[in-house]
Amino acid sequence: MRVLRGLVVGVVAVLCASGLAGCSLFADGPREITDQFLAALASGDTAAAAALTDAPESAKATLDQARAALEPERIDHTVEHVGQASPAAARYRLDWRLPRGRVWSYTADAELYTVDDVWKVRWLPSVVHPGLAVRQQLALRVETPRQAPVLDRDGQALLEPETVVAVLLDPAQAAATAGPLAAALNPIDASITEQSIVDGANAVRPKAYSVVTLRQADYLKVKQAIYELPGLRFSEQRRLLPVDASLAEQVLPSIRSTVEEQVAGNAGWRVVTTDSGGGEVAELHAQEAKPADAVTTTLSRRVQAAGEKALEPVPGAAMIVALQPSTGELLAVAQNAPADQQGAIALTGRYPPGSTFKIVTAAAGLGAGKVRADTPVDCPATTVVDGRLIPNNDRFALGTVPLSQAFAQSCNTTFARLSTDLPAMALTDSARDLGLGADFVIPGLTTITGSVPPAGSIVQQAENGFGQGTVLASPFGMAVVAGTVASGRIPVPSLLRGAATEAKNLGAPVRPEVLDALRGMMREVVTGTALRDLPEVRGKTGTAQYGDGSNAHGWFVGYSGDLAFAVLLTGAGSSGLAVEAAHRFLTGLG
Repeated sequence: MRVLRGLVVGVVAVLCASGLAGCSLFADGPREITDQFLAALASGDTAAAAALTDAPESAKATLDQARAALEPERIDHTVEHVGQASPAAARYRLDWRLPRGRVWSYTADAELYTVDDVWKVRWLPSVVHPGLAVRQQLALRVETPRQAPVLDRDGQALLEPETVVAVLLDPAQAAATAGPLAAALNPIDASITEQSIVDGANAVRPKAYSVVTLRQADYLKVKQAIYELPGLRFSEQRRLLPVDASLAEQVLPSIRSTVEEQVAGNAGWRVVTTDSGGGEVAELHAQEAKPADAVTTTLSRRVQAAGEKALEPVPGAAMIVALQPSTGELLAVAQNAPADQQGAIALTGRYPPGSTFKIVTAAAGLGAGKVRADTPVDCPATTVVDGRLIPNNDRFALGTVPLSQAFAQSCNTTFARLSTDLPAMALTDSARDLGLGADFVIPGLTTITGSVPPAGSIVQQAENGFGQGTVLASPFGMAVVAGTVASGRIPVPSLLRGAATEAKNLGAPVRPEVLDALRGMMREVVTGTALRDLPEVRGKTGTAQYGDGSNAHGWFVGYSGDLAFAVLLTGAGSSGLAVEAAHRFLTGLG
């Protein structure tokens, strides 16, 4: 045992003397220290990494700055080689995984040596990267590519990149600045007041409050009045802005938020070293920016403008939705100012469809073989269903007439009776077959077609038959119905070229003979309206009571060639004004 103990002591003494190991038999060697240093750097424990060097304070400052500048999501590391004798050379690979999928990879070197029998990393900034020198820092430079515009179906710009200026306010200065700032900005944006600025600043305190983002031209108008106000700072940005601020106000913001990343392209980025003053010294890595292609929408500026102009004379909330039946491509979503105040109600509002729903009821009756377009039906002034008195509008009576005439003259009594002769699910199924009740997930748009629940009673079924009761529809949904009649299949709506719509809850195809009958009946409607001079138009009028029944919305739903549309004038009292708006819309298309 004495001989063995002496042998071990002798071997350790030789190793210590030769520098191949520390004099502590169980101390970590240079490979272990290298692994530990890189693992601590990767985990973000810069204090632990720095403690493994011979200059912990300087090392920690450099490592902290590097991580803060690059904000890595992960750092992968691989040790390629470590020597064993002091000083020991270490070579390793670092892969910085930065935000937005950016990767910066390189090989670096370090030297390790023993200090009082403990291995240390000899600290130099080049341990982080070979190009990093003393009194230098790392910096990430992002280069924004040329943005692309958003176009309509004909290649005309809807949204274009422009320089804007964000006006930011320090909440601590809000009391002093809000008054003169509001006075300067209110003529540009009437919603900005002294109180709104104070309230907004208090809500985000202590962060800076974004008061407004101005187009460059608007900023230059007010710059002299606001630039020297206390607590303000200004940030220039590139944003997609409407070419015409009044065009498609309920659709373009949604499009912008959906495609903003697409049209921004892939930003270029560089990792550089900087001196103490922030000046760039050297480029360590570069990735060129990749400009994006323009995004094309299905919208038509011509159709959109015609829709908006047609609604200008209407005092109440009014809207028009138009699509292309052959493709489902959305052509226009037009609303007037009173409608805009309520949001995108042309797409998501739910209203009783009134007599426009007789398209659905007629399709159900025709499909079930209960009637044909020429079947004689009664159209009395009133009818009673299980104690419920159902009148025609103004209690007109036609006597016995063909179904097509009862449809054209909008006999509530006829369609109430027809609906009660059908199974409980008939109207729900017929609506779904025409696209009403379908759910469309459209990139760039939120929509609701409507809802047609099964009737809970015979009275409810009768009321549903002429578009009152519990049935609800949006103008978007009724445009889909018109498009289905026009094309013979449900037109799956789309907004962005190349972005597919997910369609759910679609019904079965409507039989050709049913569609032919509906088309003829819808033409007969038009010949009795202000649209009679437009030979290609087919449609259905609708007066839909709401509330206590003393008020009514006015509808017109129809198609002309490869254009399907729905017009809704809320609170209009009757369908007459909706027909007039439809006429202005169609003639405005040229």
